Amino acid sequence: MSKEQMLGKYLDGIYPHILKGFNIQRISDDEQQHRGIDLVISHNGKEYYIDEKAQLDYLEIDLPTFAFEITYIKDGEQRLGWVFDKSKLTHKYFAITGIFCNTEKIPESGFKSCKITSVDRARLVNRLKSKGLDYERIMQINQEIRSGTTENRIAVNELDERTEGYFYYSKSGKAEQPINIVLKLDFLIQSEAAKKIV
Repeated sequence: MSKEQMLGKYLDGIYPHILKGFNIQRISDDEQQHRGIDLVISHNGKEYYIDEKAQLDYLEIDLPTFAFEITYIKDGEQRLGWVFDKSKLTHKYFAITGIFCNTEKIPESGFKSCKITSVDRARLVNRLKSKGLDYERIMQINQEIRSGTTENRIAVNELDERTEGYFYYSKSGKAEQPINIVLKLDFLIQSEAAKKIV
């Protein structure tokens, strides 16, 4: 079992307690998952497509931020990350942070706790836009980063690096060389683009 599958099992056990009143359906169809749907939750006739995004590289660490993928490289080509990829049908991201295992750093031992923040995709995009980071500006910054020499954490004028966020270029660490916008979860919650579930 992969870490994702093990975490999915744990989440399926806690969702009925934290999403009271919602009908919850886990999606196992590869095509739907590829379109950004891990869960379908429904309430009062309204359906929401959820993409679970978990910080599984940071077990036992409770980070105050979350990384939203802007672009990545595949087969030598730059592709749009999941935030702006129009083929994705996602309504909300479940940002899963602060993941703790029963036995430290051993996912096979099971999970004992995590935090889940629900980030509304449309509100996230609108919040960025209100900060001067519309799609065109984000793509401009993305190109400047890809054609420059700076990597890792990159501050931009539109965001307060301390309280809001920054760009991050994983040039050396990951094969896909993603460029992400790393945002403070508190900033997203205060600006009503996200809410804490647990």
